[in-house]
Amino acid sequence: MLQESLTQSNTRCQLKREEYTIGWICALSIELAAAKQMLDEVHQSLPSNEADSNTYELGRIGGHNVVIACLPVGQMGTNAAASVATQMQLTFNSVRLGLMVGIGGGVPSTADVRLGHVVVSRPFKDHSGVVQYDFSKMTPDKFERTGYLNSPPQVFLKAIASLEADHLRERVGFSHSLSKLAQDPRFARDKTGPDD
Repeated sequence: MLQESLTQSNTRCQLKREEYTIGWICALSIELAAAKQMLDEVHQSLPSNEADSNTYELGRIGGHNVVIACLPVGQMGTNAAASVATQMQLTFNSVRLGLMVGIGGGVPSTADVRLGHVVVSRPFKDHSGVVQYDFSKMTPDKFERTGYLNSPPQVFLKAIASLEADHLRERVGFSHSLSKLAQDPRFARDKTGPDD
């Protein structure tokens, strides 16, 4: 009985490519591991596409079917990310929203932002909310952005407004997913020590 129950809970459903609407790209394998941990349900892999060298993880988060890919080991930057995104879009042409979610980026801020915090950018005044620091220059006084990217899609901006409202009401739905990660020792912070 217990074995049958375990087998049933590990059974993965297989969906069609057209049923995936969210694309998630990770830069590092640890980000991919965290992304996989966030899935509420894991789906069976689909047959590969000859023209696509990506490896995909498929699943569901809430009511959304998500396809996840990672940049190749040792490759970073916008060119590698664009290549992964292009191949993902060709294989999963129903993907309407794409996310690049990572742990290593940062934007200077006066706020007390620490490792482990979830940071979401938003448009403000003449800034789109999407920051690309390789279009910038360093002056003796400050870091000046010289290029700007378009704002995120309206659906993301509406979702951010909803998250902000939930946060103010202390009803953030993804806190359950974050607490799952916090309980897993593989995602624990390394012990800190003195700088050498």
